[in-house]
Amino acid sequence: MDLNSTSMNKLKSFLAYFFAISTIIAFIAYVAIKQASDFSLEPFYIYRFMIFDGIKNTILVSLISLVGSLIVGFILYLLQISKIKYFKALIDVFTEIIYGTPLLVLIIVMAFLIGPAFNSYQRNFFGVLALIVYMSPYMTNVYKSAFSSISEEQYLAMDLFGFTSFQRYRYIIIPQVVRILMPPLMNNFSMIIKGSALLNLISYNELYFVINVAQSRTFAFVEGYILMWVLYLLITIPLSQLTKFVERKWAL
Repeated sequence: MDLNSTSMNKLKSFLAYFFAISTIIAFIAYVAIKQASDFSLEPFYIYRFMIFDGIKNTILVSLISLVGSLIVGFILYLLQISKIKYFKALIDVFTEIIYGTPLLVLIIVMAFLIGPAFNSYQRNFFGVLALIVYMSPYMTNVYKSAFSSISEEQYLAMDLFGFTSFQRYRYIIIPQVVRILMPPLMNNFSMIIKGSALLNLISYNELYFVINVAQSRTFAFVEGYILMWVLYLLITIPLSQLTKFVERKWAL
């Protein structure tokens, strides 16, 4: 009886998601048809390799930004827990500035103001650096939450059993920190992917930029925006589902 009930619940859940996805697809199709009577993605076919490169560049720059913000975020975390008050104050001020600055503005400031101030006009570099700087305080908060999950009692227990520093991190600290770190880390990765679209302002060859280039050549603006929307969803939705899977798998 329980087995049949479980199977029925799974079937109902599958049907619910099937019809929900079908509804969204139907909505997108309706919007596409109403926007242009001769809707067709065929003009973008000749630009498929350029669009594919844009997708690769979007993922690549997002990965670089993720790793960079992980490193910078950890450094900020170490400075924040430092006993030197200047470092703590500096990180607090820096964090408030970043929280109060839109990513769009930060990219412009980094690429067109800060870069030239140091005699550098590598706008792509400073655009990626802006993504790293923008995400670093969020990564710092992730580290803070992860390390605060290890209670004082656990440290006392490690001292009691004579754990070495390697054993502390290998068997106690790192497994717990990674378990807590992974879901928000992937959420931040999704944020970076979506934020990378703003790099089109500096003509970085990412997905948003290449679709705009194709639109300017084909004049298929409606089709281009819908194609762009769908491609971003194809990148971010699997990542979102992976995040949910990890949360269930590593739930406390």
